[in-house]
Amino acid sequence: MATLLHIDSSVFPGEASSSRAVTAAFRKAWEERHPEGTVIYRDLAADPVPHITADAWSAGFTAPSERTPEQSAAFAARVKLIEELERADAILIGAPMYNYTIPSPLKAWLDSVLLPGRTTGETPSAQGTPVVVVASRGGSYAPGTPREGYEFVRNYLEAVLGGSLGLDLDFIVPELTMAPRNPAMSELVPLYEASRKRAFEDATTKAKELADRLAA
Repeated sequence: MATLLHIDSSVFPGEASSSRAVTAAFRKAWEERHPEGTVIYRDLAADPVPHITADAWSAGFTAPSERTPEQSAAFAARVKLIEELERADAILIGAPMYNYTIPSPLKAWLDSVLLPGRTTGETPSAQGTPVVVVASRGGSYAPGTPREGYEFVRNYLEAVLGGSLGLDLDFIVPELTMAPRNPAMSELVPLYEASRKRAFEDATTKAKELADRLAA
């Protein structure tokens, strides 16, 4: 039985969040295809993990017998998140763009699970695990667009998830999500609708393919 680690980070609930709506579609298709599987769910907006502290960081470079009680407690919280990552056969992350980059609760999670000598380094402990990132955004930052240079979600996550953690990374990108709510973007509504439709189709297809591959 495969285990899916599902992480949401949007501050908006349910259908009010494009990333949550698409990750929910992915998870629904996954569970329908692999009902005997396990899902570990973390809502980083509703239940945020602590931002990294000096104790949590330094404990990773200190022998267990030499850690202070504060370091031991902070490191135990990191290990719990790391073990969830390592246990997962597949990972699903909702990563909306806020001010050109990822939400701070998602950054806090990444800071906790990036541990040199274990999850990063020559042989990352979760290396090769497939991860699908739903990177929604209010505008478009695709190559050739005026704001191409402001894209700090995909390029950052490619470096961290793919480069440091060694995960097998794939993206679904619902864009122009502000078009229905911003009169200045009204002409872009058809492009938004096409992007949203494609995102849901991709989520369903990728979930089924991944579930089938892991169940084989």
